[in-house]
Amino acid sequence: VLLKVFVFLLQVFPSQDPLDRADFNAVEYINALFPTEQSLANIDEVVNKIRLKIRRLDDNIRTVVRGQTNVGQDGRQALEEAQKAIQQLFGKIKDIKDKAEKSEQMVKEITRDIKQLDHAKRHLTTSITTLNHLHMLAGGVDSLEAMTRRRQYGEVANLLQGVVNVLEHFNKYMGIPQIRQLSERVKAAQNELGQQILADFEEAFPSQGTKRPGGPSNVLRDACLVANVLDPRIKQEIIKKFIKQHLSEYLVLFQENQDVAWLDKIDRRYAWIKRQLVDYEEKYGCMFPQEWCMTERIAVEFCHVTRTELAKIMRTRAKEIEVKLLLFAIQRTTNFEGLLAKRFSGCTLADGTVKKPEVPPPSTNPFLEDETGTETDEIVIEKSDTDKPKKPKAPDNPFHGIVSKCFEPHLYVYIESQDKNLGELIDRFVADFKAQGPPKPNVDEGGAVLPSCADLFVYYKKCMVQCSQLSTGEPMIALTTIFQKYLREYAWKILSGNLPKTTSSSSGLTITSLLKEKEGSEVAKFTLEELCLICSILSTAEYCLATTQQLEEKLKEKVDASLVERINLTGEMDTFSIVISNSIQLLVQDLDAACDPALTAMSKMQWQNVEHVGDQSPYVTSVILHIKQNVPIIRDNLASTRKYFTQFCIKFANSFIPKFINHLFKCKPISMVGAEQLLLDTHSLKMVLLDLPSIGSQVVRKAPASYTKIVVKGMTRAEMILKVVMAPHEPPVVFVDNYIKLLADCSTDTFQKILDMKGLKRSEQSSMLDLFRQRLPAPPSGVENAGSLSLSTPTPEQESSRIRKLEKLIKKRL
Repeated sequence: VLLKVFVFLLQVFPSQDPLDRADFNAVEYINALFPTEQSLANIDEVVNKIRLKIRRLDDNIRTVVRGQTNVGQDGRQALEEAQKAIQQLFGKIKDIKDKAEKSEQMVKEITRDIKQLDHAKRHLTTSITTLNHLHMLAGGVDSLEAMTRRRQYGEVANLLQGVVNVLEHFNKYMGIPQIRQLSERVKAAQNELGQQILADFEEAFPSQGTKRPGGPSNVLRDACLVANVLDPRIKQEIIKKFIKQHLSEYLVLFQENQDVAWLDKIDRRYAWIKRQLVDYEEKYGCMFPQEWCMTERIAVEFCHVTRTELAKIMRTRAKEIEVKLLLFAIQRTTNFEGLLAKRFSGCTLADGTVKKPEVPPPSTNPFLEDETGTETDEIVIEKSDTDKPKKPKAPDNPFHGIVSKCFEPHLYVYIESQDKNLGELIDRFVADFKAQGPPKPNVDEGGAVLPSCADLFVYYKKCMVQCSQLSTGEPMIALTTIFQKYLREYAWKILSGNLPKTTSSSSGLTITSLLKEKEGSEVAKFTLEELCLICSILSTAEYCLATTQQLEEKLKEKVDASLVERINLTGEMDTFSIVISNSIQLLVQDLDAACDPALTAMSKMQWQNVEHVGDQSPYVTSVILHIKQNVPIIRDNLASTRKYFTQFCIKFANSFIPKFINHLFKCKPISMVGAEQLLLDTHSLKMVLLDLPSIGSQVVRKAPASYTKIVVKGMTRAEMILKVVMAPHEPPVVFVDNYIKLLADCSTDTFQKILDMKGLKRSEQSSMLDLFRQRLPAPPSGVENAGSLSLSTPTPEQESSRIRKLEKLIKKRL
């Protein structure tokens, strides 16, 4: 135990004295004190120091032991004192707790008394207030019954509202008999007032006869104020009877068997109601409260009656309805509805009879003209409309369709008329085109849209405006179907039907005559007039495509929201896209066919007999000549549709370059000099094709990147083919690897064509093909190693010299 204590003390109080070490060794300690024999001379001094140290340790231990003898007694005394202090503290805490409980009980008693006083005060206040209300209710009921008997409606109006308000305070006291009796007396007084007021109005405005009193009655005016407080049915009954009596004359004058009832005299209906409204304002305007909006109610009821009567008479005489008569009636009706919108707010419209149109989202189409005019408005649709600022829309008309809705079942007459008119319009366009012939070539104006196109869309716009004024429901869908029909007819009869027909290829041209032709001696397949006509039809189709899309957007804005999905002119837009594609294809075929004789001449030349490299060959000159003749005309005539001119250039490049490469393969055998000449010709054609979009133009524009990429890729392949042909075929491995590197073509057919162009024998070709097939599966690293032996690798001195001379010649030409 002492050892563990000693070790613990060493950990807490570390010592450097060797005697304090746990692994103390006396022999080592003595040897450390006396390392030599000479050191034994001071042994007495060392022994004295150790004895002194021992005495000091004994004194310290003795002092510590004596000091601990009294610790236990002091501790017991301190514990007793702490226990006494805790007992005193518990006593004080208990005393405080007792006092707190007494205080809480006292507070509860005080608050209980206060609550009792509050309840008493509240009950007393409620009782006094209720007694006051009861006194007021009892007196008010007595006064109300007396005033009702005397027809003092002015006083009754104010008193009745107060009695009703006071009676609401007694709803929870209806179990008390006296309160229930007062409530029943109030209800009885209200019923009596209602019946009495209705009787007064019946007496003043009898249902039978049309005789009316000379002016408004003050009694009836006060009665209307009372009706505002009574059951709403009383007010509705008064309004209904008054309006019915006020319009009774209208039903007699415009009966179905009267001449004025037909559509041709529809103006008289609206003139009559205008007079009646003026008469009402003069005689009865001050009799009814302003919030009843009686003038508007009379006008609305007139509209409902008129719509019903017109619908009935039109069903009876449906065969007599003509387009002009129908449009006349609709126009006068919509004008009347517009007047109502200017005069009234539409707050009294019946539920579900006429719905206020929803505000459509802002439109992005170019039809921005004011379309609230009559059906005779003619608005020209221009392509520049998209740049015009949008005009603010007219406010919505809540009365739109309140009468004119009755014409909707008969709008088939209008739709059939528009079908007939559009058919005649298309026939007139066809006849005019045949009579006037194709448009005259005018490069300065270039690519003008056919006038008939604008006329067609002007008529479409007119029809759409008219129909939207008549109805935004099914008739708009029927009209859209008519539009679709004649858009397709215009595309096929006017546009596709007048595209020039392709003829057989030029005859009588021989290789010799082609090679000897002079500049301008050969005419393109299509004449200048035909090229201009194709471009004009293309521009017209592009205009029709854009305007048809705008027309679709406008139709969707006009038609009801539930029918928007049925408006779809995608098929017609696709039709115009087909016309555009066919027009571009005709232009490409024409230029492509014009270049065919030159390419044929190239393939027929004896390239193995070419002795030196000179200027570009005659076939190149011929191709360039045709390009310079046709492309500027096409570009100028498609100035307004630049993107389609770019499409023309791309399609021509995609057609001409593969054809040129195919004719290159037909040039066999080719000598080294012949290959150099062909390479020079290919480079010349490449430069011409890169410049094709701006050829012959005073304004030089950079060719589109998409077009340049196609030309560079295609013509670079042609150049690589010729470089492969120029490369020596010995050793065969180098030739095959060089071919794979330059052309990256794994087709044996193409490789066979290259060998034919070099004029190799069949036996040589067979071995080369076998080697080619063996080299194809090689890993990419092998291909790269073999590719390092390209044309730039030192070959026979003569071949390297010729290639360097050819490169210098091409740079000099550029």
